[in-house]
Amino acid sequence: MPSQAKTYRGNLAALKIEEKILLAPLTTFKVGGPARWYAQAESEFEVAAAVDHARKHSLPLFVLGGGSNLLVSDAGWRGLVLHVRLKGITQRGDLFEAAAGEDWDNFVAQVVSKGYAGIECMSGIPGTVGGTPVQNVGAYGQEVRDSIAAVRALDLARGEAVDLTADECRFDYRRSRFNSDEMGRFIVLRVTYKLEQNGKPKIAYADLQKYFAQQQIADPTLQQVRDAVREIRRSKAMLIEEGDPDSRSAGSFFKNPQVTPYLYQQVSNKANGKPVPNWPGSNGLVKLSAAWLIEQSGFHKGYAKGPVGISSKHTLAIVNRGGAKAADVLALKDEIQNRVRLEFGIDLTPEPVMVGF
Repeated sequence: MPSQAKTYRGNLAALKIEEKILLAPLTTFKVGGPARWYAQAESEFEVAAAVDHARKHSLPLFVLGGGSNLLVSDAGWRGLVLHVRLKGITQRGDLFEAAAGEDWDNFVAQVVSKGYAGIECMSGIPGTVGGTPVQNVGAYGQEVRDSIAAVRALDLARGEAVDLTADECRFDYRRSRFNSDEMGRFIVLRVTYKLEQNGKPKIAYADLQKYFAQQQIADPTLQQVRDAVREIRRSKAMLIEEGDPDSRSAGSFFKNPQVTPYLYQQVSNKANGKPVPNWPGSNGLVKLSAAWLIEQSGFHKGYAKGPVGISSKHTLAIVNRGGAKAADVLALKDEIQNRVRLEFGIDLTPEPVMVGF
């Protein structure tokens, strides 16, 4: 089905633009300086109006969703931050259409409660619906590309709202056209997911299999899988909860690298008989555990470096221990990357979006 388009026309009458709004409180990292200009958009019209305002005043534009996968610079953002707050969920049979500003975990809870399978393993992931197609979000054996039917987005190059099919989104591991070759061209407005009513939950990852083996549950329900995923994430500080200092983070800070079979063998040779966690990657590559590589490079859970550190529950999360600056996070990031590169010859790629650097 080809892309469909709708032209937006209007003015700034419904859009409120504020000055010098601190961005740190709007992120899970609780780090970052102010936005020179800031606007909340609660409708597609307001999104288009904000884009028009930024273009007319030659302002750099940054689109903010749930703030869960960001590292904002200490200087903040010198242009306009557009906070997408669109709401609404509709169902047509096995199709669920959710607005970009809907909380992702709340959306997962809703479809699971209705008995629909396809995204239950992605429970507990922080952020909003609009961020899920951008990074092709995934966890515990599921990725959103397997359930996304369409994405409605504002195409800044054409000045139109377009409805993109899943194929047109060009999904790959933690990638899509929205965060790679056409980064900055689209603003996600709504996402349509095709889910399976009364479908069986996916229990592919070892953590889940171990959890249910210990619980002696042979055939868990969708709700039991959702609850298990949230509990496992909580045990690894991957569930954003007030009062948990380990959750002042951007979640997994590094992507699991995909390497050639030859490099995987080199890593295995250096492991001195220790098993190297791995999974099949794309295009014949081997996906390795970034957390394992970090641990084997000399870092440990609870590692501290001034106001930043590594989560006491999961090696993959860099945390703000209190009063951290973006520069502190970058220094620890660089230290980890350099050590892993020196030890294994592998470049770890950060997962959070870097804003204002």
